[in-house]
Amino acid sequence: MCRVRLPAWGSIIPVLTLLAGTLFAASASTARGTSLREQGRTRITELIAAEQHRSRQERAEYRRLRHEVDGISREAGRHDARVKHAQSEADRMASRAGFTPLEGTAVRVSLDDAPLPESGDLPRGVRPDDLVVHQADVQAVVNALWAGGATGMQIMDQRVISTSAVRCVGNTLILQGVVYSPPFRITAAGDPERLRAALGASREIAIYQKYVRAYGLGYSVRTVERATLPPYTGNVTMKHATVPAGG
Repeated sequence: MCRVRLPAWGSIIPVLTLLAGTLFAASASTARGTSLREQGRTRITELIAAEQHRSRQERAEYRRLRHEVDGISREAGRHDARVKHAQSEADRMASRAGFTPLEGTAVRVSLDDAPLPESGDLPRGVRPDDLVVHQADVQAVVNALWAGGATGMQIMDQRVISTSAVRCVGNTLILQGVVYSPPFRITAAGDPERLRAALGASREIAIYQKYVRAYGLGYSVRTVERATLPPYTGNVTMKHATVPAGG
């Protein structure tokens, strides 16, 4: 009799089946009846929340230590005229530098992502990026408000100064270690008419408003008769590139 030659796959398939069954059993044991994908998302969410909590604690500790250092400096100024003079100069410049609270009339700008279609399908030619607020959009508002003579500015719940960096990752904003989701609120103290005029004169904001009309992105401007901006608590150390020796 002639024996039929079985192809190589004939002997491999049972082994693969056994391995697949073992992997499925291991996954089921690991998940314990839960979705591994959902579990991964939960862990990422918990990690972000933990980092934000840690950042808030560090900011609170920074404010406490700064208050303690200020107290020591003022105490030293009672016995040293030079320290007292330096302290008075620092106090004089603190408000202009943004290190003291600021109250007054302000303009508040809100930027928000566009709502997704109920069907979940984007119109032809529309990309997901077209429906979210980008870093350039936030920066355009900030730049316009500074150009309009803002005497102080706040993004979300934090005071910012002219050197503050605005960064966006996806549709979230990162400011001084804290992550924010839209809508993004920028509050600028100053003359409302000048601030509004500067917003209206910005070419970048005009482009953003085209997307507002086309896709439903959020954009609103309102005057706040009495706003209180908190003091700036971020890092003030200037960093810049340097040429290495012999380079």
